[in-house]
Amino acid sequence: MRKPNIAILGATGVVGREITKIVDELGIQFNEIKFLSSAKSAGTKLEFQGKTYTVEEAKPESFDGVNIVLASAGGSTSQKFAPEIVKRGGVLIDNSSAFRMEKDVPLVIAYVNDEDLKKHKGIIANPNCSTSQLMLVLKPLHEKAKIKRLIVSTYQAVSGAGLAAINELTANTKATLAGEEFENKCFKKPISFNVIPQIDVFCDNGYTKEEMKVVKETKKILHLLEELPISCTAARVPVYNGHSEAVDIEFENEISPDEVREILKNSFGIKVIDNPDNFEYPTTRDASGVDPVFVGRIRKNLAFNNGISLWCVADNLRIGAALNTVRICQKVIEMELY
Repeated sequence: MRKPNIAILGATGVVGREITKIVDELGIQFNEIKFLSSAKSAGTKLEFQGKTYTVEEAKPESFDGVNIVLASAGGSTSQKFAPEIVKRGGVLIDNSSAFRMEKDVPLVIAYVNDEDLKKHKGIIANPNCSTSQLMLVLKPLHEKAKIKRLIVSTYQAVSGAGLAAINELTANTKATLAGEEFENKCFKKPISFNVIPQIDVFCDNGYTKEEMKVVKETKKILHLLEELPISCTAARVPVYNGHSEAVDIEFENEISPDEVREILKNSFGIKVIDNPDNFEYPTTRDASGVDPVFVGRIRKNLAFNNGISLWCVADNLRIGAALNTVRICQKVIEMELY
């Protein structure tokens, strides 16, 4: 198996740094690696596998000889460089929303819909963070009982909005505790000691773009019918890292909570913590910094026939962004799709 030349685009950002760390953790085999960023961050020194690398400014010629690009630099940057990467024979694994709903671009969760990778034409999209953790849970259950209806409520950490949002939670919390005035910039409302029922802008149907991402991406990844009813409410919570989701699923076929537990216990990337009598259920502190999607509170849904309700938690920077990006890279190498 030949080793690819890899570039990490957006290497100095929160997710870019996590991608770099996970490339090492997963032991991705490469021939050469380079780190790219905007002109503003170019020149930054990065330590990686015992060597010091200088981050370069991303330019079209930066992708000469590069086989795989792991990108987390924002949609406009991805759109700018995607044609340059593809025409030079590279494969772009993109973490932005720029290409997710493009018909000819596979939207992939590794170990969920790997076969879709074979359809790529130079670009592979990584789903939204809240969708990513959900797919690892839904895929094995859908295979068993077939999803008929889905309602998701997400409680999303500030790290999903970047480093400035993380810093704003800290500063806003300190100001609130000190009784001082604070001007919020990252969020429409104060984030300290608050829950904000808006992530991204509102669409004409009253849902936010974040909520519609969950709806549309779920259907694309699981190859569900367009008319299958899915609804989502997404809220920002004053948690640094780790997204939580309350999930209500109606299935075509009967399935019990015990069956769900057994299926998920034997599914890739899932860890079940579900013993409420002993207060054992997953929280964001369990998930931060580790790879599994944690699932608990598995119970019969009282509103749906053949319904199940559950709670799932994951590190959004890993599962929802960096980890899946690198896992896709790993699959592309294993399947020799570059």
